[in-house]
Amino acid sequence: MSKQPRVAIVMGSDSDFPVVEKCLKTLQSFHVETKVTVCSAHRTPDKAAELARNAEGEGFDVIIAAAGKAAHLPGVLAAFTVLPVIGLPIQSSTLDGLDSLLSIVQMPSGIPVATVAINGSENAALLAVQIMGGLYPDLRKQMHEYKVQMAKTVEQKDRQLQEKLKGI
Repeated sequence: MSKQPRVAIVMGSDSDFPVVEKCLKTLQSFHVETKVTVCSAHRTPDKAAELARNAEGEGFDVIIAAAGKAAHLPGVLAAFTVLPVIGLPIQSSTLDGLDSLLSIVQMPSGIPVATVAINGSENAALLAVQIMGGLYPDLRKQMHEYKVQMAKTVEQKDRQLQEKLKGI
């Protein structure tokens, strides 16, 4: 039996789920197995360390960590694992999410965290799929198909716009 691609999605708070949900659905559309957990870098640091230490042994390929404000969760998880960690900054009332973005992207040397846009949950999922594409050829094939479909959608929208402009 071959191994299935697996992604651990970790949120600093359950209030992050409305943003994370699009990430989850995108991964599911690529048939990636997921596990979603709430874990705080500050309130449950031992749980965060344990989750990161055990992720590889539990068969996860990538960790996506969503956090707002101080947003230390992705960095803390990355400190305890060799798996790729993708940081998903969550927009907060403070600084409109810029604080989250900067907290995640400014990691010290040796502890990399890939970072997507504020609330960029779909791109977090797609980046995870691209990372895993090296291990799972079917995922790479699906990503090629996804990009072809994306281009066709843009071309269709352009054709519709050109038709609309003829009437102006």
